[in-house]
Order: sequence, then C-alpha cells, then structure tokens
Amino acid sequence: MITSALIALAVSFSTGWLILRSCHLHARFSMDHDTAGVQKFHSHAVPRIGGVLLMAGLLVGTLALAVHHGSDLAQGLVLCSLPVFASGIAEDLTKKVGPLPRLLAAFVAAACSFFLLDAGVYRLDVPLLDTLLAWHWLPVLLFTMLAVGGVAHSINIIDGYNGLSSGVGLIIFAAYAFVSWRVGDQALLGISLIMMAALAGFLFWNFPRGKIFAGDGGAYLVGYMIAVVGVLLVRRHEQVSAWFPLVCVAYPVFETLFSIFRRRFLQARSVGQPDALHLHQMVYRRLVRWRVGSTETQHKLFRNALTSPYMWLVSMVPVVPAVFLFDSASTLFAIFLLFALKYVWLYWRLVRFRSPRWMILYRPHSAKRARRGPSLPV
Repeated sequence: MITSALIALAVSFSTGWLILRSCHLHARFSMDHDTAGVQKFHSHAVPRIGGVLLMAGLLVGTLALAVHHGSDLAQGLVLCSLPVFASGIAEDLTKKVGPLPRLLAAFVAAACSFFLLDAGVYRLDVPLLDTLLAWHWLPVLLFTMLAVGGVAHSINIIDGYNGLSSGVGLIIFAAYAFVSWRVGDQALLGISLIMMAALAGFLFWNFPRGKIFAGDGGAYLVGYMIAVVGVLLVRRHEQVSAWFPLVCVAYPVFETLFSIFRRRFLQARSVGQPDALHLHQMVYRRLVRWRVGSTETQHKLFRNALTSPYMWLVSMVPVVPAVFLFDSASTLFAIFLLFALKYVWLYWRLVRFRSPRWMILYRPHSAKRARRGPSLPV
C-alpha cells in the first residue's frame, strides 16, 4: 500500500516535470493567459492542465494497488471518474465548456459509480430521509448524483489560489485514510493514500510558486474522488456516520451554499455569475494583500500563496474533531452547525473591515508602520 502511494507520488511529480519542460509544444492550448479576470490572481501565463498530473498518479497508483492487493475497487473509481475528468480537461484546453456541462458530467460519473461500485447514499442519519431512501433505489441514485456533483463543483469553486484546493483535498483524504484504518478497510485506505500522494506530487509544482494550475480537470477529479470515497466509507461501514464525510467537506460545501445564497438573495443576481467575494478572496483582500504592499510580480506571488494556509486552517477546524467522532451523528451535526456559524461570523467580520486581530499579519518594518494600516486600498 505504501509502495503504491510512493509510485503515485513519483508519477505525479515526474508528469509535472514533463509538462513544464514541454510547455513550448502545448502552450497554445494549455496555458492560462487571462491574468485580468475577476477570479485571476497570477501575473503571467501558467499551464492549467495539472489534472493530468493527478490522473496520472491516480491511475498508475491504483494499478500498482491492484497488483499488490488484488482489489478492483480503485480501478473502478478511476474508470467512473473519466466523464468528469474529461469534461474538466476539455474546458482547460478549449475554454469553451461551461459549468453546466461539467456539472452534468459529474452527475454521469456519480451514476456510473452507483451502478458499478454500489457507491450510493443509502442513509443520511436523518429518520425521515432515511425512510425515503429505504423506499426505492431511485431516490438513492438522485441523492448520490446531487451529493457527488455538488462536492465536485464545490472543490472547483475554492480552487482560487496556489495550493488551496489541493491542500484542502490532502487534509480530507488524510481524514479518510485515518478512519479507513480505524475500521479496517484496506481498499479505501489504499485509495486515500494514493490520492494524498498524487496531490503531494502536484503541490510540489503548484505551491507556493504556482508553476502549474490544477484547472477544472484537476479540481473536478479531486472533488469526485472526495465525494465517492466518502460515500463508500459510509456505505461499507455502518459505524461510520453519514455526517462524517459531510463534515470533512464542510468548508467547500458551505462555501458553495453560502455563495448561492449571497448572490441570489443578498445581491439579486445570477448564482452562476463569477465574482471575487468568496471567503478565500476576502481573506486575500483583508488579511493578505497589504502584507506586502508592492505591486511587483514576486510580491503578488507571495500574497497569492500566503492565502492558502489561512484556508487550510479553516478547513481543518471541523475535520480534526470529526476523525475522532466519526461514529456520532449528533456530535458531527453539531460540529457542522458550529462551523457554519463560525464561517458566517468570519465572513461578516472581513466584509466590514473588522478582521480578528489574531489573524492579521503586520508588516515587518516597525510597530509604527503597522499602526498606520495598509498602504494599498482594500
């Protein structure tokens, strides 16, 4: 199992090296040249096909796992992920695949995993909903498609800064690996370790310098794997509460739900219209952007990378207690609720220029300089 993970790490890392060394051959298709978009925070063209690294590491790692352990679950997951991965890569290369086709591809991938791997949301640890799910397989399929598609899309939404979504994915798969080990599920433990290794190989090139971006292919692949491994963990082990994977993805999922609410009801505009008001962008504006006031490229890069550790900590807040309380539905529900309240509180503080003092990084010039506040408007 460790050998499979190391192979995935080596393949992911070396694929990144090959992509960067051959940029002159594919730059026309693979580069993200848009540096002025509302959600763009890089200064120069960067390859956005990091999903190829992740898929390469995942594919070779799962093949090695099948050889050593004889399990075909991992290979089945890779096969089912192809629709969502292909739609994301198509967008990365053509810039012409909209959010709706990618979301529909995620639904198709979820349906494939439901029928081929029995990866279905058969219980939610909510009495009335569990009764509905026990009535017929069709509601199970619909819930599964909604859950997998929603999580995959949410990971794409938080993919805004160097290392952000991949670091969050690494945290979530570490939690899955720990709980898989606790319940004795060797197959899911191996898959989680392989995903951690593939993400680590990608992070080497992505964080902090952003030499390559995950793109939609990488973000949707990671989101799909997070969703389906979580569903399988609950499906295969009665002691694992259905709220455990939901708490693990609390940050990206609540970010998505809050963004829908904010755009539709507070701003009265289309929920699909992009903006720069996500929590990670507010952290960048209120806490990070004025940490280095220069507009030079290297300082902009530093500010970009400095945003991700904040959001890693935000993601870890619900995940850390969840791994020790994975069998307690009521406690996990309370953790999710507390996280949602904390998220709203933090967002409200940042929007109103009342950032918590313990989160502020002052300039290292002098205390007098720090008291004068930011040199750039926020």
